[in-house]
Amino acid sequence: QVQLVESGGGLVQPGGSLRLSCAASGNIFNIYTMGWYRQAPGKQRELVAIITNEGNTNYADSVKGRFTISRDNSKNTVYLQLNSLKPEDTAVYYCNADVTFYSGSGYRREPCWGQGTQVTVSS
Repeated sequence: QVQLVESGGGLVQPGGSLRLSCAASGNIFNIYTMGWYRQAPGKQRELVAIITNEGNTNYADSVKGRFTISRDNSKNTVYLQLNSLKPEDTAVYYCNADVTFYSGSGYRREPCWGQGTQVTVSS
């Protein structure tokens, strides 16, 4: 019922920047906290940044000062600006949203995940 479609990943040199987008669509009633996670090869998925519906944010220590999360509620979209990228930022980045939606049999509130977008930082 709800889809999160990510875009903006790619190959970038160390020190470069990328901007990731994740747009939610479907029978959405409300979107609460949204966030970005990443998973590098051989590692567990980790939280990168979250943003509440009120705009409060939190970041992993490893990205503080370099990444910025934001959202546009009118577009049901969350963004992640990645600056000063390092090779260790290489991972598949996933967006997540806490969503209330209409399933056809009633309203549900569930976390929804995007398909992931690859970010590769290499010279």
